[in-house]
Amino acid sequence: MTVDVSAQLRKGVVEYCLLGLLDREPMYGWLLSEQLVSHGMIASIGTLYPVLSRLRSRGLVSSYDEVSATGPARKYHRLTEAGNDQLGSFRRQWGSFTSTVQELVGKDDSDG
Repeated sequence: MTVDVSAQLRKGVVEYCLLGLLDREPMYGWLLSEQLVSHGMIASIGTLYPVLSRLRSRGLVSSYDEVSATGPARKYHRLTEAGNDQLGSFRRQWGSFTSTVQELVGKDDSDG
């Protein structure tokens, strides 16, 4: 049986990818979903809402309604100060973490 390592990796970083998108600008759910699906981070919009709910309950994301010119009001999500702090912490640790993993599991071309 082969383990789907990529699924576990995505599960571990999808919250931070979502925070990173919201750091750029507030976004509504469908747009967030399109970004994450197109990059292979989630399977569908249905996967997004439980993640958003967890982030809101932890105070990392807040939501607000905004009137849309093309239909009903949209619920936008934005990074809170706590979310910005959490994202900053992740960014500071990510490079070192990936370097360590690459050192431990990577194989350079000379290893033949």
